[in-house]
Amino acid sequence: MTLDRPRVLVVGGGFGGLYAARALRASAARVTVVDRTNHHLFQPLLYQAATATLAPSDITAPIRWLLRKQPNVEVLMASVDRIDVERREAVADGGALAIPYDYLILAAGARHSYFGHPEWETAAPGLKSIDDAIRIRQRVLLAFERAEKTGDEDRRRRELTFVIVGGGPTGVELAGMLPTIARDALAGDFRRVDTRRARVILLEGGPRLLPAYPAPLSEAARRSLEALGVEVRTGARVTHVARGVVEAGAERIHAATIVWAAGNEASPLGTSLGAPLDGMGRVVVEPDLSIPGHPEVFVVGDQAAMTSGGRPVPGVAPAAMQSGRWAAANVKRRIAGESTRAFRYLDKGDLATIGRYRAVARFGRVRVSGPLAWWLWLFVHILYLAGFRNRASVLVEWGYAFFTYQRGSRLITGLGRSPAA
Repeated sequence: MTLDRPRVLVVGGGFGGLYAARALRASAARVTVVDRTNHHLFQPLLYQAATATLAPSDITAPIRWLLRKQPNVEVLMASVDRIDVERREAVADGGALAIPYDYLILAAGARHSYFGHPEWETAAPGLKSIDDAIRIRQRVLLAFERAEKTGDEDRRRRELTFVIVGGGPTGVELAGMLPTIARDALAGDFRRVDTRRARVILLEGGPRLLPAYPAPLSEAARRSLEALGVEVRTGARVTHVARGVVEAGAERIHAATIVWAAGNEASPLGTSLGAPLDGMGRVVVEPDLSIPGHPEVFVVGDQAAMTSGGRPVPGVAPAAMQSGRWAAANVKRRIAGESTRAFRYLDKGDLATIGRYRAVARFGRVRVSGPLAWWLWLFVHILYLAGFRNRASVLVEWGYAFFTYQRGSRLITGLGRSPAA
């Protein structure tokens, strides 16, 4: 350790990293936050940016601005390539930058997993970043534009077919939003095509949607989706994906727009720690969130395979926030020469929205679905948005969409990035 203030390096500006940095505000440490982007992303609302309800700026905020009142924090925009735990430094930007630390909090998050088929990503993008959301928004809106231009009925049918792979919260929320766009927001805007004919198919390989939720809520979500016109297929394991086609079992579905929401894998940064990993590539941490053999290194959020009270901790935003704060508290204990404490996760429940006035929620033993769950979802997501400006902007956009059925960010951008043909 250095003779002056200890150096704490936080890798990742998501929920885990941001809440860890904030928790170190009153510490004696010098804190460096490193992220490959310059913004914090409110990931639970990412699907609304992908479906043109919210603008990307509504669900992001500059990391520097969020931490501007912490004089002991510096922020670096850099891409960390690996962690050298023996030298206690992070190597970034292709080796051009080495960032030393006395304590490390790794919160690099996760990306979507294609289960050994990375080539599927070109045809079926996942949804984990703002760039992903813009790409999906582009494909969705372009599908309607191409359907308007073509005189071929078979091609028009393909353009108006949307397939979501994966029945977890992201897949369910995307599938619930697309019919609203097609049948309410766009119906009066086109002259040659009836957008209400759009077909939305949700494929889930397991026996039910939202497998982490109680079975009655999974069934309520399915009923809500089917009431919106979504074709829900469980037990439909995808075996092949190519541009414009999905194969699930014996069925071959032709669709211009395919979105992947079927799985996650942790950032590969965890492999450089030399610690044990689970099947999703997450670092298996000690009870206090440190790694074996290196008590100065902590791993949090989606990067970590955590347990609390003998049970696995789910990969959700509240778990990332809580583990980030807990790791920071343990860093402060180590600096003070005190013993660290085992992580205790407070389960605040689960929420998923399916469409207008449709949502499911679980709070302990309390289960709610329908309009009440939808209002709860609305309140909770506004509460946790970073920064007053974002809350105000999102409220305005949601109010506009609710009363007019219109979308506030229907821009087709990034056409130089090879949109789907």
